[in-house]
Amino acid sequence: MNSLPILPTISTTFIVLSAVTVAIGWWLITQRKIDAHKKAMFTAAIFALIFFIIYASRTIFIGNTAFGGPDDLKIYYTVFLVFHITLATTGAVFGIVTLYTGYKNNLTKHRKLGPITSIIWFFTAITGVAVYLLLYVFFYGGETTSVIKAILGF
Repeated sequence: MNSLPILPTISTTFIVLSAVTVAIGWWLITQRKIDAHKKAMFTAAIFALIFFIIYASRTIFIGNTAFGGPDDLKIYYTVFLVFHITLATTGAVFGIVTLYTGYKNNLTKHRKLGPITSIIWFFTAITGVAVYLLLYVFFYGGETTSVIKAILGF
């Protein structure tokens, strides 16, 4: 039995922690616990940032793992991955703007953006876990090449 790769496992754990903390923050604001909501959302942002640092570092220095499942599923995986990347990018931008509007006390915009951002983030986390499962649990990961190696050729 192969063990799970440590960095993808850690980074996926942080994105799940981020989504769970967003859910807690959402619940806290419905309870009018504003200070606790702010702390939860800040914690969620820190978890997301830790995920991003691990993911980006791994991508640059170790590389992305190619889909190792059956060839007839590769197109479906690729479409799903593009969907996940689009969600993650959109969620990150929305997250930054939502945090900023909350920090600046622009509550009219913050209240409009918050639920949308949270939903995008939940789907990002769910699809991220699915990508992780497809790459490392259900199928063995394919080839991995670092960006540095690909660019510099060694």
